[in-house]
Amino acid sequence: MGGPQDSSPKRRCSSPWCSFKFSYIPLRVVSEIHASVPPRGWNSYDSFCWTISEEEYLQNAQLISQKLHAHGYEYAVVDYLWYRKLVPGAYVDSLGYDVIDRWGRVIPDPGRWPSSKGSKGFKEVAKKVHDMGLKFGFHIMRGISTQAVNVNTPILDITTGKAYVESGKVWHAKDIGITERACGWMKNGFMSVDTKLGAGRAFLKSLYHQYAEWDVDFLKHDCVFGDDFELEEITTVSGILKGLNRPIIYSLSPGTSATLSMAKQVAPLVNMYRVTGDDWDKWGDVASHFAVSRDFAAASMIGGSGLLGKSWPDLDMLPLGWLTNEAIEIGANKGPHRNSSLTLDEQKTQFHYIMSAPQFQFLEEGVKFQTRIKYVGESEKLILGLASCHDPKAKGWFSQVVDTNIEQVCWRWGSRSRKFEPFCLYKTESFLQSMPYCKSCKGQKLMADSLFPFFSDKDAMYSEKYKGKLHLHARNRKGFCFDTSSKRKLTSNEHKRASFSPCRLDANQMWELSNNGTLVNSYSGSCASMKVMKANAVPGGIRSWIATGRRGEVYLAYFNLTPTKTVVSTTVSSLTKAFPAINFGSCSCKEIWSEKDYGTLQHSLSASVESHGCALFILTCT
Repeated sequence: MGGPQDSSPKRRCSSPWCSFKFSYIPLRVVSEIHASVPPRGWNSYDSFCWTISEEEYLQNAQLISQKLHAHGYEYAVVDYLWYRKLVPGAYVDSLGYDVIDRWGRVIPDPGRWPSSKGSKGFKEVAKKVHDMGLKFGFHIMRGISTQAVNVNTPILDITTGKAYVESGKVWHAKDIGITERACGWMKNGFMSVDTKLGAGRAFLKSLYHQYAEWDVDFLKHDCVFGDDFELEEITTVSGILKGLNRPIIYSLSPGTSATLSMAKQVAPLVNMYRVTGDDWDKWGDVASHFAVSRDFAAASMIGGSGLLGKSWPDLDMLPLGWLTNEAIEIGANKGPHRNSSLTLDEQKTQFHYIMSAPQFQFLEEGVKFQTRIKYVGESEKLILGLASCHDPKAKGWFSQVVDTNIEQVCWRWGSRSRKFEPFCLYKTESFLQSMPYCKSCKGQKLMADSLFPFFSDKDAMYSEKYKGKLHLHARNRKGFCFDTSSKRKLTSNEHKRASFSPCRLDANQMWELSNNGTLVNSYSGSCASMKVMKANAVPGGIRSWIATGRRGEVYLAYFNLTPTKTVVSTTVSSLTKAFPAINFGSCSCKEIWSEKDYGTLQHSLSASVESHGCALFILTCT
C-alpha cells in the first residue's frame, strides 16, 4: 500500500547546528562486543517529532558526520511514525494513515522517504548513512499495527516466502493481535502479538528479518518497557536478533515507572533500556534524573551483561540546540522552530550527569548512595498511580463487603498517614466473566445485563484468559473503570497516574487483588499505589559523583539543584572512602568550565556553584 507524495514545503536547516539533540554517555570503542560502551548519536524526535523527511534526516546525518563523528557520535536514528503519511487528519494516535505491505508490516511513507519506493524500504537511506561513516537506526513499536489487524493481512512465513500455515490453517493478523493489549499511549496505532502462537512468532521474525535486509544497525523498540512492560515480546525479539547475521543494537523505551526489578529481567536481553520518561528542555525533567541515576549505579546495573555484549540504563536524550515542542494529541507537530529553553548552566548540568563515566559513584556526605531530597511547595495532594509490585509501598490493598452484592477494594494508609481516610473503589467482575455464552450460537452476539452489551466468540477466549480479574470503578461513576492508560507519553518529571474512562475490553482496566495486599494491573504487571506528594514538587539539594578515567585521572562533579548560588565542598577523607587506593593528598586539581587551577588538594575542595549549575574537576594524582 503506497502513500501520496508529500506536497508540504521542505524545512531546511538555516544553521549548521539545526535540529541537534545529543544522545548520551562516553565514546564508543570499536569492538566485537555489542555496546562495549553506551551507544552515542543523534535522534530526530526532539527536533522533528514524527514529521521528519528523508532530505531533512540526511542533512542532519551529514552534520553529525562532519562535526561529531570524530568525537564518538556514530548513530543517526529516525524516531517514530516514519510510515505515517503526512496529510491532513494524521497525528500521533490517528488510524488509517500508515503505509503497510501485503504482510501487515509498516514500511516508510514514500511521500517523505522517496528512496523507499519499489519495496526498497530504508536500504538506500542506510547506504547513504554508512557512506558518511555513520550507523543507521530507527524507531519501532510493539507488536503489530492496528491497521494491519483491521485489514487482516496474512502472516509471512520467511522460510517459504508464502503465507504462514499451521494445522492446515492460513494465519492472519486478527489471529495474532491481542486487541486488549493495545499500546497504552497509542491505542489506535499498535497492539501486542501473541508470542505463544507460532504465527505470532512468525510475524515478528518476518518483521525483524526485513529490518536486517534494510541494513539497520540500531533499533529503538517502543511501548514495551516501563508502564508498557511486555517481557514476552522483548524476549522473542531478542532471540530473533541474536540469530541474525547482522549485528543490531537493541534499545527499549519508554522508561516511565521503570524499576530495578524490570531492568534486571531485560538487561541480559538488550543493549539499552530507558529508565525515565521522555526528557524535554525543562528543569524538572533534568532534576528528576539524579535519583534514578543513583539507584541504578548503586545496583551495579551500568555496563552489565546484555545482548551479545553489554547493556546500559538509558536516561533519554539531551534536548539541546534547535527543537520542536512535545508531541500533541491532534495534528502534526512540525519542527524544529525554537532553541532549547534550558539555561546554559542547566545544559552543563544535564550534560555532565548523563555523560558521566560508566563506573561513577555518588558522594553524599555521611551516607553513601543516599540522596537528600527536598521539595518546593506547600499543599499536599494524593496521587493514585503505579509502582513496582516489589515495592513495600505498593502493599496496602484489601477487600471488604459494604452491602449485599457490593464489595470494595480499598487502600489502607500506614500509621503515619492516619489523617487520610481509606481510599476505596467498587469491585466488578471483569465483564466477560458474567456474560452468557452459547456454543451453538456460532458467533452470534448476545445481549447481557452487564457494563458491556455484547459477547462474541473471541470473547470466550478472553473470558478464560482473564478469569478472576476485576474491573474497578468509583461509586458515582459506574460504567467508568479504573484505567492506567495515558493519552500521550509522559516526561521524566511526570508521574504515571490512573484515571477513570469508559469500561472496555482493555488490559489497562483489568486488576487482580493478590494475597500480599497488592493490586496488580494486567497490562504492565505494575501495582496500584497511593502517594502523598507536594504540589509542584521538584527535587532540590546538592549532588555529587566521582569516577576514574581511562588514564588514571579522577573526575569529581558537583551539582547544585537549589534555586540559589551555593558553595559546595567535600573532604579528602570522603574521596578516599570512594577510592581507597588513591592518595588524594597528592592530587592536583583543575575545574573544566572555568579552567581555574585549584592547586594541590589539602583537606577539602570547595567551589561556588550557580543555581542549577555544576562544577567538574579533573584530579591528577601521583
